[in-house]
Amino acid sequence: MNIADAKQQVKDTIEAYLATDAHGRPLLDIARQRPVFLVGAPGIGKTAIMAQIAQELGMGLVSYSMTHHTRQSALGLPFIVHEKYEGTEYEASEYTMSEIIASVYAYMKNTQVKQGILFLDEINCVSETLYPSMLQFLQFKTFGRHAVPDGWIIACAGNPPEYNKSVHEFDIVTLDRVKKISVEPDFGAWKTYAVSKGTHPAVLTFLEIKKNRFYSIEASLEGKSFVTARGWDDLSDMMGVFEQLGKPVDFDLIVQYVQNDTIAREFAAYYDLFNKYRDDYRIDEILDGGDVDEIADRAGSAEFDERLSLIGLLIDAVCGEMAAVMGDTDVLVALRDDMRSVKVAVEDGGDVRECIESVERGRASQLELAVAAGTIGKGRRETVERVLDDLADFRLAVGSADSPAGFAFVAQAFDDRVDALRARADAVEARLARAFSFVAAAFGEQQEMLVFTTELTSRTSSARYIAQYGSESYFAHNADMILSERQRDLRRRIEDLSL
Repeated sequence: MNIADAKQQVKDTIEAYLATDAHGRPLLDIARQRPVFLVGAPGIGKTAIMAQIAQELGMGLVSYSMTHHTRQSALGLPFIVHEKYEGTEYEASEYTMSEIIASVYAYMKNTQVKQGILFLDEINCVSETLYPSMLQFLQFKTFGRHAVPDGWIIACAGNPPEYNKSVHEFDIVTLDRVKKISVEPDFGAWKTYAVSKGTHPAVLTFLEIKKNRFYSIEASLEGKSFVTARGWDDLSDMMGVFEQLGKPVDFDLIVQYVQNDTIAREFAAYYDLFNKYRDDYRIDEILDGGDVDEIADRAGSAEFDERLSLIGLLIDAVCGEMAAVMGDTDVLVALRDDMRSVKVAVEDGGDVRECIESVERGRASQLELAVAAGTIGKGRRETVERVLDDLADFRLAVGSADSPAGFAFVAQAFDDRVDALRARADAVEARLARAFSFVAAAFGEQQEMLVFTTELTSRTSSARYIAQYGSESYFAHNADMILSERQRDLRRRIEDLSL
């Protein structure tokens, strides 16, 4: 299966393992809760989905690579204990707590998170001396005498032996004690993730045109050359930084991540073309409503690869603006909820500055714990940090005003931000309408229009924006978009941006 389906399988499994009856007993006996074992080629996202699952379920995550563990570090160090039985004293061997198990308890102590995933990577690369203990761990969830704490689910990952010389193939006895999930590289599944995280449009459009370049591992006389999903992901992030710093994105950089000379040179050439298209097609001029008849004529006569690149540039521009609006919306929704609690406290006689500061402390404390636990994603963390900045600004702006007047000032400042946000949303809709008009003028209602509307539907930022703010231009070309209940709820919350 692909990595997206594997992620859902793991997520469903964890939820099933944690489910309890009316008396708090597990629906599935703990002895029958097999550790999840992901098996797949390197760099396809096995490790990444564990962090995503933990964040989505609000659980902890403790990760270990098993390649560096010895029997002593996994089991603990031996020591002698004195025992007495029926009047006879004797000495026996005991073990200190396993480093792995101890790290779970330390995590719970530091974060107050009581449920989580213990993820052991490269589990089929353990040393020969550790292998028997690993079998015991997979069956009984213990290292030595120390068990994994209640509420913690064991998940493992490993590569097939053709990718790693250190792999020891598990025998039937071991495999019969795990929940094995085989994962294959799949561009479609990766693209959904890549789009949601803002992967560089040049990477996305290149791989859309040449899907067979997404994943490749080859052996030759000169050694192995390979391209993985992880490589494209990391290259995209570095490209963004290099572009901000004005540094060249060239073959020498690309081949450090895309470790196949042929594919690296192809992408380097495409990246140069992509930047040429960016300059030639003047995307901002299209979205600003300039005279673009000449550009539309050129686009209409271009080769398909060039057309697809142009659609990618348009999508990247409008979705970037939609993402910015939705980011501001998330901040204002959270800020509204905080300020409503401040309003109640002020009406009960509290000092407005002290009430805002109390909310700040609560949010900061929650953020600190979530960061330490790793249960908060980058986007959510940025939202909370911006809310904290705004709360601090409101508190300082109140000055020496008394509570009723101070809160009235804050409420007006909040309303001004809401008005500005709605004006921005209207401006984005106008630019999206111009993008639709350009695509229609250049290509008509052909394949390019289908690609454009499909991308808007599938991308998280644009789907959220359209669901919550509406878009006449989008619905004119795709009237079949169905809003989820969560999107309807968020839309209602946004419509209620009032203190």
